[in-house]
Parts: sequence; C-alpha cells; structure tokens
Amino acid sequence: MKLLIFTEHKDTLDFLAGDGKKERPLGKLKQWGLSVTQIHGGMNIGDRNTPNTRIYAEREFKEDCQVLVATEAAGEGINLQFCWLMINYDIPWNPVRLEQRMGRIHRYGQEKDCLIFNFVSTNTREGSVFWKLFERIQKIEADLDPENTGKVFNVLGDVFPANQIEKMLREMYTRNLTDAVIKDRIVSQVDTEHFRKITKSALEGLAKRELNLSNLIGRSTEAKEKRLVPEVVENFFIEASPIVGIHPKHMSPSTSLNKKGETGKIYRVGRVPRHLWTTGDDQESRFGKLGREYKQIAFDKKVLDQDPTVEWVTPGHPLFECVRKEVLKQTEKDLQHGAVFYDLQRSEPARLDVYLVVFQDGRGNKLHERLYVVQTELDQSLSIKQPTIFLELIPATEASEIYDDSNLPGRPRLEQFLIESELNGFLTEVQQERKREIKTISDHMEISLLAIIDRLQIQYGELFDKKESGSEETGLDGRLKQAEDRLDELNTRLDRRRVELKQEGNCTIAAIEPKGRAWVLPHPDRHAPDIAPMVSNAEIERIAVNAVIAYEEAQGWQVESVESENRGFDLVSRKPHTEDPKTAIAVKFIEVKGRSHVGQVALTANEYRTAERLNQDYWLYVVFNCATQPEIHPIRDPARLDWETFVKVEHYQVDAALILKAEREEQD
Repeated sequence: MKLLIFTEHKDTLDFLAGDGKKERPLGKLKQWGLSVTQIHGGMNIGDRNTPNTRIYAEREFKEDCQVLVATEAAGEGINLQFCWLMINYDIPWNPVRLEQRMGRIHRYGQEKDCLIFNFVSTNTREGSVFWKLFERIQKIEADLDPENTGKVFNVLGDVFPANQIEKMLREMYTRNLTDAVIKDRIVSQVDTEHFRKITKSALEGLAKRELNLSNLIGRSTEAKEKRLVPEVVENFFIEASPIVGIHPKHMSPSTSLNKKGETGKIYRVGRVPRHLWTTGDDQESRFGKLGREYKQIAFDKKVLDQDPTVEWVTPGHPLFECVRKEVLKQTEKDLQHGAVFYDLQRSEPARLDVYLVVFQDGRGNKLHERLYVVQTELDQSLSIKQPTIFLELIPATEASEIYDDSNLPGRPRLEQFLIESELNGFLTEVQQERKREIKTISDHMEISLLAIIDRLQIQYGELFDKKESGSEETGLDGRLKQAEDRLDELNTRLDRRRVELKQEGNCTIAAIEPKGRAWVLPHPDRHAPDIAPMVSNAEIERIAVNAVIAYEEAQGWQVESVESENRGFDLVSRKPHTEDPKTAIAVKFIEVKGRSHVGQVALTANEYRTAERLNQDYWLYVVFNCATQPEIHPIRDPARLDWETFVKVEHYQVDAALILKAEREEQD
C-alpha cells in the first residue's frame, strides 16, 4: 500500500521526511522505519534517471517507497493513480488547491476507492474555521443524500470563489475580521439550496455536451476492430527488441503474477543499451524520458491491478517507441531491397508497392498518416489494398523467380492512380470532419472572447466617463490604460485566431512517400494433397457470401462487404436502432467459409488472430453444401474451438464435426 502526504511548508516536510543531513532533522516517518521519498519546490523537474528530481521521486514512489511527502509542487502535473490513500497534513486556504491535490490520485485509471484524510488542528483559529466548513458541508450532504449514494458532488471550489477563504483568513490575522464572523458567513453562504444548485449545474454541464450518438457508436465499432490487444503489442516487442539489443526475460512463475489462472506475463529488461539513448532523447518531447533501466515491464494493464510498480509498456511509452523507431531505422534498407511472399489463394503473381501518405492542414499540422498498398497485376491492372494484406501472405523461404516488371506501370502512374481512386475521397472526408470541428471551435471561441471583450468595453466606458467627469480618483489613468491594453490584446487575439482557424480548414495531401516493394507469388505447394482443400473456390465462396448476406438481411441487419480489405473477416453486419436507422445497437464481424459439401474449415493466421482479438463480436459463418443447397452454420467466438495448427502454410484447421457441435451448443 502507498501513502501520499501533502504539506503546506517545507519545514513540515522536513519534520516528516527529512534525511538528517546538513543539520536537517531525521523525519518522523523515517524514524518509524518507513521508506520515504519527497517532492518540493526546490527540486528540478528532471527525469526518471536523475536522483533528487521530481520525476525521479515519482518513479521512486511507484517502484520502491511506501510514502511520498510533498508540498504544493506536487499538486499538479503528476499522476499517482497507483496510490489510493492520501493525507492532507496541512489544509491549503484555497479550496481549489485542495481539489488539485485530490486529483493526483482520484483520476482516470484509479481502480480503487480513494481514502483521503484532512488533518485540522481545531485548537487554532484557522483550524476552527476549516472544521466549521467541513462540518457544514457534511451536514448538507447528509440532508441531500441520506443514503450516501454519491449523487452529491463534493465541489469545494464552487462553494466559495477560489480565493475567498484565503482572503477571509488573511483578514482574520490582520484583525479586520474575527473567526466568529467568518463562521457566520460559512453558515449563511453554505446552505442546502446553494449546494443543490451547484451539484445540479455540474450534472447539467455533463449532460449538455454536444454528442453525435450514431457517430460515437460508429467510431466505437471501428475502434473495437482496430484496437491493439496486449498480446499483439507483446508479440511485436518480444520479436523486435532483440534486433536493437534488448532481450526481455520472462520472469519465472514464482515471481510473476497470476492472471486468469495463468502465469502473468511480466518481463525484466534491465539496462537499456547506450546506443538507444540518443533515439530516446530525440523522442522525449513526444513520449517522455526513456529510462536507463526497466526492472519489470508488462503489456497487459490488468497486471498493474496486482502490482502497480510494474511498468506498463504500450504504444506511446518511450521504451516501446524507441524500439519501434530503431527497428525501422535498422530494417529500412531491407525494405528498399524488397521482399517475396507466397499467397495460397493466388494463381498469378502480382507486385505490391507500399506508400506512406501524410495529410495536413494549412498551418502544417499533421492530421493523418496512413499506409496504402497498390497492387499491380501482370496485365497492368491496378487496385488498392490495405496494408493488412501482408498478414494474409507467407514469407518465401527459398529463392524464387522475380518477374521482369519493366513493362508494368512506374511510380508516377501508381501515385496518380492512388490519388484518384483513394486519396481524393479520403481527403474529402477529412475536410468535412475538419469543417465540423472548426465550426464548433469557432462558435465557442467567438462566444467566449466576445463576451469578455464586451464586459471589458463596459468597464472601460465606466472608467472613461469617470475621467471625463473630472474625477481625481487615485490610479484612474493607470486602470484606464490597463483596460485599453487588455482590449487591444483580446481583439488582436480574436483576429489572429480567426485567421488560424481558416488556415486549419485547408486540408491537403502533404506527401506520398514510397516505403517498399514486394512480389507475391502463388504458393508452390498449393496443389499438394494436404494443402489443396484450403485453397478457396471463387464460385463457392461467392455463393456462401450471398447466402450469408441474405440470411442477415432477413433478420433485419444491414450488411457491408469488406472482402477486398484483408481485415480478417468478410462482412460487417449492423443491427439498426428501431427509431434511428443510422444508429447501430449491435455489430457482428463475420468471416464466411463456403464448402461445396461438408468438410474441414481453415482460417488464415490473420483471420484466427482477428477472431482472438474480437472474441464475442467475431462470427464464423460456415456454409456447407454450396454446390447444392447451402446450409448456414453461425459460430460465435470461433477462436474457442479446438483448432489444429498447420504450420507449413500458417493456417488453422477444424473438423466439420466440431463446427456442427459448437452450433448445437449455442442453440441449447
């Protein structure tokens, strides 16, 4: 268990966590034998490798220390959601700062209920004021929410203006106010009706966000399909990292965590090779500081539920991004040399050209960066393929004949085809989406800035009238000049932002960069007796797909074919909402397998991995007897079946009997 303690003053921090050096006292917590680290305003930001810096202390607290004692320097900018116990040893006079402290642990990613203690010395004048405030708020919460359901927000920063309590306490110490007067103000201002309005306003603020439900559901569906599951991230890192000199060691079961009854996948990386430090430094502004050493890493976030000291490595983490960039750098020449693949379903060779395309706005902001593949047949016909096509291919293991492509279209023709058939359409979508975003931003910007300008103009007019009337008020000229300067600044800001938003609406294709080329050849063993049954028959597959589409539509679902996109499935079937046909309330990702009779079914490696990733959202529709009377057998989450791996062509097989058995079990 971790404990976070906030103090107001450095002296208090030394009293609790002092190291006993340079005439500093040895802190009480250290005297009690606790491992303690600290963050205070005298420390540099630093990084995870430099001792006595804030980021180093944050890592030390996460990995090694039981207690972090911090002043207000840790009130913003650090994420401590692995800790759920906090003590405010000193209470700040400004309640907003108190909320900021709570936000260090009570934030996105926190898996537990946070327990926060506020220490108040009630035998002091300010302590008695705070006690009265907390007592009053607790009483009102009890009145509004007697069953403690949590529907009443604890919004200290909204009960009083941000610095009102601080001002009252300062006036108390300058003897302009008494503590009795302050307590009376607390009682009068913090009443039940006032608190009810605040919480209602907070709820309405959440409810009035601009939401496009069908758009959100559509994006959720797309994200569900394309999300990177931990296994994919892990497989890439474990296979790629040795190329750059990192050798993760899987920790033994005795020291690893247990996840769903299995040994948790935790690895030890150790010291990061020195030649990677430069790459890490180059990317620090985007992904953070690359550590010099990583003791324990995991790719599945659920591992952190059991041990928050484990480093969660995922895309965006400095170690992952460093490995990715360095691997690309070291393999770039191989990409330029090209590659040869086999395709079990192909009967004629084809050439694949991979392009990286960048889309940006008029201010140079990168909006999208996408890979596209242009496929060229020997008859010079062109088509666009998704990069996932490579997941369906098998690397050639022996020297293969490379076809003469001198008579095939060159780069200018390929790029022109790519622009006309794919990029212009996507650019139109980007521009429309950008236009909607800019309109929303522009509307809010105009409303907020014009309201501020209007208020300032009124204030300026009042000050100007005072001066014209001959007022000799002290500082009037200075205040008039300040208001005038502020108005000029806001008007300039408004004009500049209008120009910037107009520029941001101009979207263009900024670059089309060739990244590599490959030949894909028919698999040399595609006619072998043990492999031939896996080769699909185009006519049988078409019968099967049409049968499945008709089956889904008969049940009221809307079907979209994605057969040519190599996404690991053939169809996306959506169940429309009864009142809003544009909104899908359920989605199926369907892979169709057709057989002329009843026989074995095989999935490619890409199809099988996609089934594993999508689980309950992935359906395998097996259509037997396509040559006579098609019979549809839908299987949900087919990855759970007992598939047999066929290593030679990277396929997974299952008997027809298991398909029929799984269907019967689902129906039961």
